[in-house]
Amino acid sequence: MIPFPEPTSPAGSRSEVFLRYLDYFRESAVTKVSALAEPELRQSRLPSGWTPLELLKHLRHVELRWIEWGFQGRAVAEPWGDRRDDRWYVAPDETRSDLVAALRAQGAHTTAVVSAHDLADIGAPGPRWNDADPASLERVLFHLVQEYARHVGHLDVVAELAGGPTGE
Repeated sequence: MIPFPEPTSPAGSRSEVFLRYLDYFRESAVTKVSALAEPELRQSRLPSGWTPLELLKHLRHVELRWIEWGFQGRAVAEPWGDRRDDRWYVAPDETRSDLVAALRAQGAHTTAVVSAHDLADIGAPGPRWNDADPASLERVLFHLVQEYARHVGHLDVVAELAGGPTGE
């Protein structure tokens, strides 16, 4: 487990701070999902109906949408590939290990993009922005950190209900 990136820990740059938090939250999500028993992965314990695997897949697609489709302006075949019938979706043949590997690969891509750019760099124009001006890399990363933090909190609740790990 990656240690929590304490605010007092020295960092070489603001980009490094963002990457540390993203790495921490990404691996926290992986740790929580990895500790759950197989039956818990595809069932929901919440009225909203999402499952831990669906959340893991969603987080991968969040990074894909904001970094590749958004900031980089790349053509992405299925930017909303984590959804079906207006809800998160994981196919029966998608495994925990496949989804963990995809999330980590997406994280490695995010790290490479952030490392190659200044936080003030503005994203490429494209459909991700819904006809608005593209955001800066810093704003995109801030959004990703809050998205991860929120969803890892959701996983805390589900893991506790399932008898798995809780907290930081």
